[in-house]
Amino acid sequence: MTVTREQITGLLLAGGRGLRMGGVDKGLQMLDGEALAAHVLRRLAPQSGALLISANRHRETYIDLGQPYRASVISDTLPDFPGPLAGLLAGMRAARTPFVLSAPCDTPSFPAELADRLAAAFNDAPADTPIDIATVRTTGTDGHHSMHPVFALLRTSLADDLAAFLDAGERKVRAWYARHTTVEVAFADERAFYNINSIQELADLERSRVRKLEDR
Repeated sequence: MTVTREQITGLLLAGGRGLRMGGVDKGLQMLDGEALAAHVLRRLAPQSGALLISANRHRETYIDLGQPYRASVISDTLPDFPGPLAGLLAGMRAARTPFVLSAPCDTPSFPAELADRLAAAFNDAPADTPIDIATVRTTGTDGHHSMHPVFALLRTSLADDLAAFLDAGERKVRAWYARHTTVEVAFADERAFYNINSIQELADLERSRVRKLEDR
């Protein structure tokens, strides 16, 4: 089969507690005068057909952010912020396409070719060994490999299995991926997947972006 944009629902994951940011809603923190979630939506929209936003707080604000893209806002069906897998499950249940492309709200500069590269992993897989999930691996300047599992293209048909996994009390993304045929797609630019985990990191990123503009 060939995975096309129309077969992909983009899923912005913005339903976390933001504990490393002091409990604030991470997706609504400002960068260059815009919420982080707005940066991610702008990159995600051209790479998918429909769009969903997974948010457990400030629903009306996320509805406003998603309006230019006709994005629907959904929430976890499980209580107590059980992590990104709960957001994935909600997205997979809500999607009307065979695939979901997930991206976290704290990584504003991920590649514009993310969907194409991950879809190619499905398209290039042998017919007798189809894959279920394609995710991201990068290599730093020191040669160290980093995984970015919340960036993923997944079959929505996996929703029932994910629900059972979560019902069993499991929460680890990689542990669930290990249950399925998963391919790691190598991306060269590790910086594109830089994620913001603190107010200080957000301030540092804003300063660096301002300096780049001033140097032009």
